[in-house]
Amino acid sequence: MFANVPTVLTPLRARLLLVLAVLLAVLTPTAPEALAAGKPETGATRHGAEVVAVTRVADRQVDLTVRSTALGGRTVEVRLLTPDGWNPHDRRHRQHWPTLWLLHGCCGDYTSWTSMTDVAETESLRDVLVVMPEAGWNGWYSDWWNHGQGGDPAWETFHTKELRHLLERDWGAGSNRVVAGLSMGGQGALLYAARHPGMFRATAAFSGSAHPLLNDESVDRIMGFFAGQDNDPLRVWGDPVAQRGIWQAHDPFHLAKRLRSIPVYLSCGDGTTGPLDAPGATSALEADFNRQNHALAAELKRVGARHVTTHFYGPGTHGWAYRERELHASLPMLLGALRVGD
Repeated sequence: MFANVPTVLTPLRARLLLVLAVLLAVLTPTAPEALAAGKPETGATRHGAEVVAVTRVADRQVDLTVRSTALGGRTVEVRLLTPDGWNPHDRRHRQHWPTLWLLHGCCGDYTSWTSMTDVAETESLRDVLVVMPEAGWNGWYSDWWNHGQGGDPAWETFHTKELRHLLERDWGAGSNRVVAGLSMGGQGALLYAARHPGMFRATAAFSGSAHPLLNDESVDRIMGFFAGQDNDPLRVWGDPVAQRGIWQAHDPFHLAKRLRSIPVYLSCGDGTTGPLDAPGATSALEADFNRQNHALAAELKRVGARHVTTHFYGPGTHGWAYRERELHASLPMLLGALRVGD
């Protein structure tokens, strides 16, 4: 009914509308363009996470500061090792890259892999987006039980839902993914692959906690980690007897059937002095994880897994030199699953 009514703009009204349009264009945040200009996003994303700051720390290395609903509104860091040609700001020609999630261990953080290994200089990763998320000093890649109350921290939800959606929407991550990790992160890599079927095409664990329910020694050891930094150890998975089901749901051995269809790489030393150790060095932790990994490998064979690679290399402790070596040894399998280099 208003189609034929002419619109008459006075000079003053025209100027006001022009100013309003400019203000809207400037103030409306977009991601990641707004961040590239130093303007953090406002308002949480529909998936419960938002990037509030971006820092370029080195060539091809970018740190995202992410506020997470799953972590009670706290902010944590995520380091990206970016591929050649990565430009998420170009929305018209944005590429979504094959993605390697690389998980840190207990007592480490999101910087561990770049500070302790040569991952940033690895040529075969120049066509891959490597995601190295914070997981807490002893977060164990789990949504904590918190005596039945749940809530913060919910690391699994943060990584597999909030962060994954954020990276794939705004930061060039593709849906073609693999996951690897060391120690606590090795357990995380196995858990995420098993608990989220189809999310990862392959998984690798280096000296990982592969069967924490193996025996009393293994249970006591992981409970000791749970108690780190004066934490109540029952907050994580509860009591290993009373909450047995929760423990089994976070024990890769008990999830072996869910790993049958994807390539799995397991490696571990036996805790004695190895070629990359100082003279006389030993590790009871590595010896325990070695037994756990052997148990998981046997269980994978029992349930019919056909794509399991093991490298149980004997002498060797729980040190970074072995993790760097094993990452390189596993990359052909991981990149093959991503079809990088085909």
